[in-house]
Amino acid sequence: MGHKVKQSLMSSRIDFFYYAFRNVLLVSVSLLIFSIFVFTIPHSSAEISSGADNIQLVLSTSCTINAVVTSEHTVSLNGGQLDNNVGNTKLSAYCNDNNGYSIYAVGSSGNVDGNTDLIYNNGFSDSYNIRTGVYDSNNVANPSSWAMKLTAGTGTGIDPVTGESVPTTPPTILNGYDNYSAIPNVYTQVAKRTSGTSMTTDTSVSGSYLDTTYQIYANSAQPAGTYNGRVKYIIVHPNSNNNTIPDLDTAFAVAGKMKVYEEGGNSYYAMQDMDAGICSMVTNDGESTSTQLADLRDNKLYWVTKLKDGHCWMTQNLDLDLGVKDAALGIDTTVLTSEDTDLNDNSLSGAYSLHYSYDSDTKIISWTPERATSANTIWWQDYYKAYSMNPGVWYWDGYDNTLGCNYLNSTCEHFSQTMTSTNKYFSVGNYYNWSAAIASDDSSSFATSTYDNINNNPKNSICPKGWRLPIISNQQDYVINSTNEFAMLNSLYNDNKIDTDAGWIYSPLRFVRSGSFDHDLDGSGLSAYYWSSTIQNNHLNYHLYFLPSHVYPSSYRYKESYNDYTRYMGFSIRCVAR
Repeated sequence: MGHKVKQSLMSSRIDFFYYAFRNVLLVSVSLLIFSIFVFTIPHSSAEISSGADNIQLVLSTSCTINAVVTSEHTVSLNGGQLDNNVGNTKLSAYCNDNNGYSIYAVGSSGNVDGNTDLIYNNGFSDSYNIRTGVYDSNNVANPSSWAMKLTAGTGTGIDPVTGESVPTTPPTILNGYDNYSAIPNVYTQVAKRTSGTSMTTDTSVSGSYLDTTYQIYANSAQPAGTYNGRVKYIIVHPNSNNNTIPDLDTAFAVAGKMKVYEEGGNSYYAMQDMDAGICSMVTNDGESTSTQLADLRDNKLYWVTKLKDGHCWMTQNLDLDLGVKDAALGIDTTVLTSEDTDLNDNSLSGAYSLHYSYDSDTKIISWTPERATSANTIWWQDYYKAYSMNPGVWYWDGYDNTLGCNYLNSTCEHFSQTMTSTNKYFSVGNYYNWSAAIASDDSSSFATSTYDNINNNPKNSICPKGWRLPIISNQQDYVINSTNEFAMLNSLYNDNKIDTDAGWIYSPLRFVRSGSFDHDLDGSGLSAYYWSSTIQNNHLNYHLYFLPSHVYPSSYRYKESYNDYTRYMGFSIRCVAR
């Protein structure tokens, strides 16, 4: 008789809200904090199938986190006072995964993960907010601050399935949160249960308890008023026995994101759910961190990877068609909005005046591209207008020295329309001129170089929401998180060489020698061009250009030898998570 247990990754989350109310004494700060919790419980289920000689049990994994307020989060302070042990909430975590589990926390004030302020709600500047931090008695000029502490509980708990009393195993408190520590601005592992300690018997589930409490200090300059803040706690499994999150899939789960798209029996997180907090959680970099995400605009899948520069990059070319409407497939990208696309400029002026609209009630920006993506077109004389070309589904799998290689109308040795296990990362994608890349039907207002001041770069792009075009600047390329981003990759992955592109075309970058397009394909199999958002002048824009014998991370001329109108050229796009 065979016996098999199947486990699936699930997460549940619990949110805590802290509210403060105005004190009538203007010289004091009053903080009345209620702990209100909202949580979801994944359902456990068991399915049994039987045959003549086989019984199979499929038992789903269920991990839940619960809360009981045991001491109201209330404190009344005069300016210059400190109060420890503000309130107490008992967290109880149950999990039938014998691999253990982890609990993460993040400040999430104002419904924004990563906002760690106690927000001052009396209509004044956010400069009055109380920031995350720990009171330091040696600091004469102590700023107002708040911090959190966890204590591992002991004793007996209640099995949520049987209702019976079961022993608990205290969790391990991590990253200094057994003492007062700053409210984390990214998801941070604060507690864990190690492998082999979740199950106490074959039929019961062991629980863990955590007590949470807070420290608040209001200095003498803090105005009386209403303050509120929020900390979010999430449970995820299986447990990591170190304090790292190894890959993007785990980071999305820790962040409480839900998989939103299914294809071929697999499910995927959304490109539009990526944010800086998720990327920063992943402590590794390179191929091991990669995952595929779905672009909700057309349900296409893209490989994304955390790289050594600290950013998460698409490691596959953008393949979005503009102006597509297909009711049968449920696809409509005729209108792109700030809900799904990197549209941030609602000024409706300059480059973003044509075919743009802004709803002041919903705060949604919309753009209806003037031209749909075509299968083949000539646009080179109209370089301020948005044009894009879809060559079809093509994959590149190596250097191609076929004379005049153009996979659309001639034989190219290393281009194929069949995806294989080796070329699946190297899809050619679409070609976009620069106006299309920045989601503009008239880019003529962008006429001044932004190489020295990237703050003047276009704010919009056709990347998914939460993503953007790379930046090329005069910043040193060897500084982590440098804004000379293509140069930074060349330094990290190509040994800063300019006489070979070997580091660009292999794992984990996997850039494609897709060539360029205007009235025809040019250089396919031999050269690569990738747009940035940085402007050189009214008709030239910075981009990455490389071929086997040379790399130009900060190019603005086509083929480096022609000082012509590069804005009209069709180049490839790789987006970077914001």
